Formats: sequence, structure tokens, C-alpha cells
Amino acid sequence: MKKIYSLLISALLVTGCTLDREPETSLADNNFWTSETFLRGACNRLYIDLPGFSHDKRSDELVGPNQDLTSSGNRSVPGTSGDWTDPYNKIGRCNNIIIKTEASTSFSQAVKDRWTAEARFFRAYHYFDLVKKYGDVPLILKAFENTTDPDIVKGRDPRETVIQQCYTDLEFAVKHLPTIEETTKETDGMQKDWGRVSQSAALGMIVRIGLYEGTHKKYHQTPGGDYRAHLKKAIDAAETMIYTEKKHDLYPDFEKLFGFDGEGSSNKENVFVKIYGPNGSSGIVTHNNVRGLENSVALTRSMLDNFLYSDGLPREKSPLRVVPETKFSDITANRDPRLKMTLFSPGEEAFKGPYKPFKTDDQTHGYGYAIKKGWVASEWSLNSKGTIDKMIIRYAEILLSYAEALYEYNGNISDQKLEETVNYVRHRVGFDVKLTNAFVQANGLDMLQEIRRERMVEFIDESLHYDDIIRWKTAEEVLPKAVLGLLYNYDDTEGTVKEEVVKDRLTDANGYYKGEKVYDEGNIYVIEEANSRSFDPKRDYLYPIPSYEIGTSGGNIKQNPYWGNAAE
Repeated sequence: MKKIYSLLISALLVTGCTLDREPETSLADNNFWTSETFLRGACNRLYIDLPGFSHDKRSDELVGPNQDLTSSGNRSVPGTSGDWTDPYNKIGRCNNIIIKTEASTSFSQAVKDRWTAEARFFRAYHYFDLVKKYGDVPLILKAFENTTDPDIVKGRDPRETVIQQCYTDLEFAVKHLPTIEETTKETDGMQKDWGRVSQSAALGMIVRIGLYEGTHKKYHQTPGGDYRAHLKKAIDAAETMIYTEKKHDLYPDFEKLFGFDGEGSSNKENVFVKIYGPNGSSGIVTHNNVRGLENSVALTRSMLDNFLYSDGLPREKSPLRVVPETKFSDITANRDPRLKMTLFSPGEEAFKGPYKPFKTDDQTHGYGYAIKKGWVASEWSLNSKGTIDKMIIRYAEILLSYAEALYEYNGNISDQKLEETVNYVRHRVGFDVKLTNAFVQANGLDMLQEIRRERMVEFIDESLHYDDIIRWKTAEEVLPKAVLGLLYNYDDTEGTVKEEVVKDRLTDANGYYKGEKVYDEGNIYVIEEANSRSFDPKRDYLYPIPSYEIGTSGGNIKQNPYWGNAAE
């Protein structure tokens, strides 16, 4: 059973503090900033603030029982939104810790640096979240003394300025945070610091931000800065992790990676995790991830199609593809092993017994492909009491981000680098067809697309794909299309769903639905029709700023393009 980590216990001990109130500069205990124990406790709040499990349905990857407003292009300007206010509240707590710690005369500079490094890590984390959604945002680096401070209503700073501050914070964190080995040291039989951010976590965030901003700037041509400089940040941080530090590796079993076996410091793939638990129904911090797999999410057909065939070729090129597909096994035959590790196949033990496509009491999936990745029977039985830890950054992301950043930076990538990244990730699951320059050329493939494909199939339901289609500027291509789900076959359902139940939503033998060509196969269930979806590339790559924030800023905050200035 997982140990009850001290960071969780300590977090409960400091709830008497006003860490969750704004302004952030007053604490009830005047001696709070004189004790390192209390300082640790203040930072513990930042871990509670950290987002955990979610099934992100904003892209073409996942579908739920109800149409997602972002994915479908049907959102409007909100009056208020936690997407804006929540990160700023968390940033305020970070600023408070940074400023009060630096001002204290009770600590050595080394102690100050150690704990402000944690706060600066999280400040960068939350600012990056804001920039991804809104672009330019107000950069606040102080804790407000009162509500009359003019910076409370300051205007938006350029995204490049904000991202540069993220780099500054994270580079400080790399210098002053403990190594990941130091977070695993035991005291009284407990790894009291496991789960706290480390140098590895800070480097991993630089990789993530550098790749995102570099490719976003390259494809959106946003003003300010050089996209190559951002990619170089990602490349340098990744090379430090891969070749210099050498503290991480892939966990050998992909299926067990997302269960209890993959938890803890013994799994070197863990770079940055959110701790839950202790394991079992009495966990202090819990989630409902596995029940969400059953009730709220499924994979789309468009995402399934990214899995290569066992010859290393995509479905449009591989002679191993079964044409036409008539049953579920035709889809999964001769594919990348991760496909069967990611999705339930008919007859596999699942949520309420053997999995049956189109099972009538399972319609909350929207008749998409049921996700097996991350499903643990004991977690399913504990509704809202799941305790498996959440991997926020894992080493596979570092490897594949490095490959992508190298290609985007140089316009090419060597076979040696492919072997150390893409092919190494493939080898973990026994998929040993190698991606090489010669293979790409011989088969008329696009190297960048194959690197991106690897990312898509490796990180399904890990909340990366929406950010990817935004930075790649492909959302305008993939989102305003019909959302497709299961291939219907009566025998696959074991006789539980007759054709007349679903026939009005199936493509015909030539892939047409209501007179529109939506696919190249018949009997594919149409979950959302194309005419219910849209994407405006001039508007939808950024979130709308809540009208309250605009209205109370004294005219300093302007709305993002084409969203208007009022809630609809």
C-alpha cells in the first residue's frame, strides 16, 4: 500500500492559514514566515491546487455523452470563467510565498531559494496554462496588498513576455530544486518528499513549453521572438535529461504503467506526478478517473486510425488492412500493439462484465471506442475514491517532444535520434518496425507527420492532444468534421443490439451519411454530424476572455479577436 506522504498530511495542518484568500499578503500567524516547517506547509497548498485527472474532450480525440462546446465550436463568451480566475488565484498564492519568503530574515539564502523554487515552478505552470488558452495575459509578479492596487486591473502583456518569465522561473527551479533522487530519500521509513517537484519536473516543463511555443509561433506566425529560440529551449532541456542527467527511463510494461505498478519512485518514467491516496477507499485525496472511462468518454474513429499496422504503415497505405471491415477484430488485426492495450476488445472483462460494442446500457460512451488504458478493476469499484497517481509529465513525452523539436528546428532528424526516441518508445511495446529516413522515403511518408502520429497514439487520454492541434494549427482541419465511432456488427454485440436500433446513424457501404461522404467504410456510427460542428480559425484558436474581466478592467483588457465584448 502507498505510504501517506507527508506533503498531504502537512497540507491539512496549515488549513488555518489564509492561503486561499485574496489579497494574499496577510497570514493570521505573524511567525508563519519564520519556520521552514510552515514554509513547506505553505508550498503544500500548491500541490492541492494542481489539476489532476481529466478526460479532455476539446479535440477530435475523445467524445462524451454530450457535445463538447469547445470541440464543436459552439461556445460563447462567458460572464465569468474558472479558466481565467483559477490560475490567477493560484498564481497569487505563488507570488505570496515568493515575496514573503524572500523578505524573511529567518532563513538562509539556500533555504529561501529551495522553497521559492517550488512556488516559481507552479507560477510558470499556471501562466503557461493561461497563455495556451488566452494568448496575451496580464503578468502579475506581486501579491496585492489591497483591492485598490492599480495592477489588479492592468492590461494584457505579450505572450512572449509571459513565456520568457516562465523560462526564468523554471531555470531558477532547475538550479535550486532537489534532484529527483533527493525526493526519494526515506526518513522514518517514508519518502517524505516523493511527489514534490524536482529538477526533472522543471526541465520537463521547459521541454513542454519550448516545444509548444516554438511550434505555435512557427505555424501561427505570432509576433515577437523567434520560434527557433523556443525550440532550442526544448532541445537543450531534453538533452540535459536524456544525455547528461540520465535519471529517467521508460517503464517496461505499457499496460501496467497506468496502474498501481507504475506508481512511485521505482518507476523512472515518472517525471512529474500528482499524488493521490493512500491507496484504498479511505484515501485523503482521491479522483474518479476509472469511472470516467466508463461513463463519460470514448475514443473516436479518427484517433483510432492513427495506429499503424504491424508493417509500420498507416491504414491508407498498408496492405495488411482488412477491406472492407465487417467486424471489430478487422480493425485491431495486425496493428501497433498499443491499440489493443488502449481499447477494450469484445469479450474482454470491462466495467460490468465482458465488453460488448453498442451495449445498450453503455450509451454514455456515445458509441465510441471504450478506453482500457488506465482501467483498474479495484479503482472502478470505488466510485469517486480512486487513488492511482496521475503522471503529469512522463519520460516518453520528453523523448517524443525531443524528436519533434529536433525536426522542427533542423528540418530533418537523423536515424540515430529516431532510434533513441521514437523507436525506443515503440520497442517498449514490442512494436519493432523502425521509423527511419529510408523507410519514410521508400513508402512516400512524411517524417513530421509520423513523429506527430507517434505522439498521438502514445498519449491517448493524457490531456495533450488539444494543445497539440492548437499549436500545429490543425484544429481547423480536424474539428469541423463528423465525429465517428464504432463499426457496427451484430455478432460483436453478442446479439444485444439489433441493427434497427442504430441503422439511422450508420454510414452506407460507400461511407456516405445523409448524402455526405464522411468515411471510406460502411456501418460506422456517426456520433456527431458535421453540420453541428464548426471552427473559425480567426477566432477559435484562443479562448474568449470572460466579459466580467473586461468590464471591470477599466478598459485595460481587450477581448480576443472576433469574440465580441459581451456574454451571449
